[in-house]
Amino acid sequence: MAGTQTAAGFTSEGFTAETQRFRRELLAHCYRMVGSAHDAEDLVQETYLRAWRSYASFEGRSSVRSWLYTIATNVCLTALEPRRIRVLPSGLTGPDDGSAVSWLEPFPDRWVTPAAHDPAATVVARESVRLALIASLQHLPARQRAIIVLREVLAFSTAETAQILGTTRAAVKSGLQRARARLEELGPLPDDLLEPTDQRARALLDGYIAAFERSDAGLLEQVLRADATLEATPWRDWQAGRVNCIRMLATSVLGAPGDWRMLATTANGQPAAAVYSRAPDGTFQANGIVVLAATATGISRVTAFHDDPAVVALFGFPKELQPHISAGESRISER
Repeated sequence: MAGTQTAAGFTSEGFTAETQRFRRELLAHCYRMVGSAHDAEDLVQETYLRAWRSYASFEGRSSVRSWLYTIATNVCLTALEPRRIRVLPSGLTGPDDGSAVSWLEPFPDRWVTPAAHDPAATVVARESVRLALIASLQHLPARQRAIIVLREVLAFSTAETAQILGTTRAAVKSGLQRARARLEELGPLPDDLLEPTDQRARALLDGYIAAFERSDAGLLEQVLRADATLEATPWRDWQAGRVNCIRMLATSVLGAPGDWRMLATTANGQPAAAVYSRAPDGTFQANGIVVLAATATGISRVTAFHDDPAVVALFGFPKELQPHISAGESRISER
């Protein structure tokens, strides 16, 4: 689009200057709506394509931000029409009938952290993409999901939300009430999580990484809370209670010392790590991302996204590590 000029005299440079500063928050918005980082990228691309096509006719009747959110929200609503909701294993209901499951995906913090590096804004941005919230949002009907995100996460007014969705204020108020009630039914969201930059959160992540790289179940006992839960896609089963979590990991996952490497990062406003497993040739191949719910009393939930090398790439990590990468590389990455 560089150098392109529309019939109305709008240039691609002008379009970029007006719209690009909103890309990060639009990525987070689309992720909240669809629960997939991969899909969010595609939906934001579609948003900008549609915005460019209609840029010449944009007459400033709303702010550029509201205009982009109108496009992005409707792009998401259209995309959600034929799709299953994305879930975590703990969100599955009913017996396993062998049908395919659309799994929730983790979201890189580097996509959501405000460019201005405002500490308060950063905390709010992280809280708005925490896994528990995103998992709960997926159980709402798509339009209710849009209403509660626009009103309570993005702080659009009732009138602005109605304009974005092409509906009435009464419909927005009613939809917001139903969405709140449904979220209450799904259970309270954790409110005691540590910020990933907190030294206590860093120590818990260090301990979790060390436990895997050393194949040391005793270290897991030190970092997991007694009531900890463990779930990992693409498996439907999940574990509740530290004893059950450690038994399953020690029996089926930890393996031998050196079987795993983990590189620290942050995801969904929580401490996380890119996970690599050792291949027969000694290299370490990207396996997935693990996200920790870190509290002052230990890790309350471990959510692992395994068998998905592509999600590791979204976090800016390589698909392969050489054997000389040392164990215990457990500082939170600034990626």
